[in-house]
Amino acid sequence: MSRIVVKVGTSTLAYAGGRMNIRHVEQLVKVLSDLKNAGHEVILVSSGAIGMGAGKLGLSARPDDMPGKQAAAAVGQCELMYTYDRLFGEYNHTVAQILLTGDDLEQKERRINFENTMFRLLELGAIPVLNENDTMATSEISVGDNDTLGALVAIYSKADLLILLSDIDGLLTADPHTNPDATVIPLVETIDDSIRTLAGQSHGKQGTGGMITKLNAAELAVNAGIDMVISNGARPELIYDIMEGKPVGTRFTGKQL
Repeated sequence: MSRIVVKVGTSTLAYAGGRMNIRHVEQLVKVLSDLKNAGHEVILVSSGAIGMGAGKLGLSARPDDMPGKQAAAAVGQCELMYTYDRLFGEYNHTVAQILLTGDDLEQKERRINFENTMFRLLELGAIPVLNENDTMATSEISVGDNDTLGALVAIYSKADLLILLSDIDGLLTADPHTNPDATVIPLVETIDDSIRTLAGQSHGKQGTGGMITKLNAAELAVNAGIDMVISNGARPELIYDIMEGKPVGTRFTGKQL
């Protein structure tokens, strides 16, 4: 049995207009439910609240102003958890919502409360679904992006593996939007300047971050001894191969502690 954290981005969960990508979400839930049935402990870090809220509110793009983002998140988070509760429930699994801000992880007492809650939920057989509390978080108390949140959750929940599902196949040798010959780097054992220069900007209209936030998350995870894999969220079934150690996406190897 292993404990895995799977972070899924907005580009996987929703179309560019913000509406839910039903096929991707249903496939993801099916795979995670199957892993749970096999005895693994599953933690899901899910983006998508602001993007889906924007779509449900009929907005043409993700809001730029803080009140607009918070309003969209309030609407979208309801949509997200309703969907996860319904789909995981079809496989007889119970989900639990946890919304966090940066303060919850930086302040020791609050972080310990978070850890205790997580461990008890896992003990009870639930699947924690986490997101940043975008309705309440401001720039001063936000984690900043869910790649970083995924890494922090993996560290504080003592996970064995962190999987980041994105709209690309992994860390590439060049920007695929400008270089069609770019290929996936299957294994990264050391994150140095040559690796960091490969990070580009996010091309998604609804998401945040990009490869640079994934590399930051990788540094956090590997320094804590946790392997991290970047894989294409359009193919959730690849998680099976990742769990078996097969060369899928880009794997960052955790340091021996």
